Amino acid sequence: MPPLRGTGADREAEGPEFAGGYRLQACLGAGGMGVVHLAASASGLRLAVKVVHARYAEDPEFRARFRQEVAAARRVSGAFTAPVVDADPDAVRPWMATLYVPGPTLADQVKRNGPLAPAELRRLTAGLAEALRDIHRAGVVHRDLKPSNVLLTDTGPKVIDFGISRPVDSDLRTETGKLIGSPPFMAPEQFQRPREVGPAADVFALGSVLVHAATGHGPFDSDSPYIVAYQVVHDEPDLTGVPVELAPLVARCLAKDPAERPTPGQIMAALQPPSYAAEAFIPAQRRRPALPEGDAGVGPSAAWDADTPERAPAPPARRRGPRLGRPRLRPRLTIAVAAALALTGAGLYAALSPTAPAGRETRTRPAEVATAFAGWQTTLQEHGPTAAPACGHGGGALYCSARGVGLARVDPVTGRVLWSRTAPVKAESPTAPVALTDGLVGAAAPTGPLRAYAATGGTPGWSAEADLPELYVPAGSAVVLSDGQGGIRAVDSRTGKELWRHALAGFGVPRPGPYDAATGLVTVSETSPHGNRTRVGAVHARTGEVAWQHDLEGDLDPLGRTGDGMLLLSSLHQAGLIDALVLLEPADGTVRRLSLPHRIDVRGVAVRGTAVHILDANGHLTAFDTAAPKGRVLWELETGAGNVSEPALGPGDRLYFSVQDGRLLAVDTVRGALIGQTRPRLLNGRLEYAPRVPAPLVVGDRVFGTAPDGSVFAVDARDPASW
Repeated sequence: MPPLRGTGADREAEGPEFAGGYRLQACLGAGGMGVVHLAASASGLRLAVKVVHARYAEDPEFRARFRQEVAAARRVSGAFTAPVVDADPDAVRPWMATLYVPGPTLADQVKRNGPLAPAELRRLTAGLAEALRDIHRAGVVHRDLKPSNVLLTDTGPKVIDFGISRPVDSDLRTETGKLIGSPPFMAPEQFQRPREVGPAADVFALGSVLVHAATGHGPFDSDSPYIVAYQVVHDEPDLTGVPVELAPLVARCLAKDPAERPTPGQIMAALQPPSYAAEAFIPAQRRRPALPEGDAGVGPSAAWDADTPERAPAPPARRRGPRLGRPRLRPRLTIAVAAALALTGAGLYAALSPTAPAGRETRTRPAEVATAFAGWQTTLQEHGPTAAPACGHGGGALYCSARGVGLARVDPVTGRVLWSRTAPVKAESPTAPVALTDGLVGAAAPTGPLRAYAATGGTPGWSAEADLPELYVPAGSAVVLSDGQGGIRAVDSRTGKELWRHALAGFGVPRPGPYDAATGLVTVSETSPHGNRTRVGAVHARTGEVAWQHDLEGDLDPLGRTGDGMLLLSSLHQAGLIDALVLLEPADGTVRRLSLPHRIDVRGVAVRGTAVHILDANGHLTAFDTAAPKGRVLWELETGAGNVSEPALGPGDRLYFSVQDGRLLAVDTVRGALIGQTRPRLLNGRLEYAPRVPAPLVVGDRVFGTAPDGSVFAVDARDPASW
């Protein structure tokens, strides 16, 4: 590669083998704008580092576009892209480091092995539609979707190279007279009205990519880019060779009028039944591939080590199911606090056998030290659909609920199932158990009541019903519920006897939220129909007396208390993403709004002191300091995990979360570094990913996780590196 020339004292100037602080190990590919190198981070993560050519580094317009590429890549999630780890658009030679994603490009796959089979094509269609939905939700238009910008991985297709993408709200516009893109995969409006290009252009490109994948050539084919441009604008696409069951959908994607093209969501709906019934498109046979040939849009290719075992193909990452909560769709977040080691209220999608077998230790890790916890794994379901049990802890016991089982008690030391209670097998997903008082534990079905069970033996006790299970809030010796009639009530957690019931002045349909044990208060909130105002208050759990109430601007959702006693709320952007944190002083209504560095599709929030750890749905973790006047980012970590659980804090500056393939990840919250992860639990690739991921539980020196194979497992929290 040509030497990297720099000036100054930074490591880029020390030699040609560095970009920033990253040593460039091998060339993965080269194109007209730059070179992609293999590199490694300080923690050992393999990275793909794109370094721009020197001749473009002095071009202010190019630097602006590269800066926009970095910003666009950061805005989209890591489930369907190569997540950005680091970048320096202002370096002497601008560069960007993304997570290295093993897998050939679609262009290489078709070139080497021919067109995809119908089942593979169906899976590719669903995966790319899901990816575009994710990209467009982040407010980004890719504008250069083509086969060389699609990586085929064993977790589904990944879209790369946002070099000419443009955020919808960007001020950077395409100059008159300049065509930017790849003509065979450009939409008519990119030739005719380049300043008006929107998300529908990516759908047109998707149609062209699918034709290429099905036939080996595009729907508009010529050696001359000028003829291709004419064909795209005026001629009908050639769909010869496209499977008959997909041809009508592809034809709709290639409509000349952007308004006539389906949205990514409509494409996914048209593929019902779900595409995960199709065979995976990643070949099971693995071999070390040759380095990719130079291409303007080439991405990192597969580079398996010689001793890497063959892996069964896995289905593409899937987004989580609908959220419970308010009638209109919005995130429902909970806050994880370091001192809270009791039951969590995380959602659950699981299917346990109605007659759960006695637990057994199926996996025991040798102790690293004499006092280490050996760990265990207990399978609660032998057969059936993909399941990930959700569990809670209380009174020294572990409890799990699932579809088909109302409640099961598991010995946290051995993993043995002590007793279980059956429940009707329904399509809905039950909620996780909640801790009650006096040796009681509660469990609820989505459309049924909260029922108390005796911790010893599981004898049923009292029951109480709310309009939604998410609205059961354990609050010390009481349980606060939404009554579904515009008011809230509370019952005694020992007897189930109603303590109080009333509508709250100023509220229409109040929603009970986080409980603060220090004050005995339950937060209640309600957002106006237009989402421009939120009324927030607090009531005493035992008496229902209103402690305080404030009207705030914006669509806000209470998360819980920070270390300095402030109420933390998230601010929902109109696109369904969170763009700010709001701190409220309940005593006087003082509000501080802290803008986030970018909009986030938040899965959960964990607070340690005044540091807020925000985990998005695709594994990107941001540590944010709320003590600073305007807030500040402490660190960001891209784990590359798709569809994750809410986070859980543990002792020793640790944070844990689960992934849809059954892995449990551990993060050092001081350094912002991944320090350990368990193996996937998908029965050697025979299962699908869990569509909903329950949060792990941290109890003392143990972490309890669940997996899609229907198992519950425990590991030593003190030694994540050995997992």
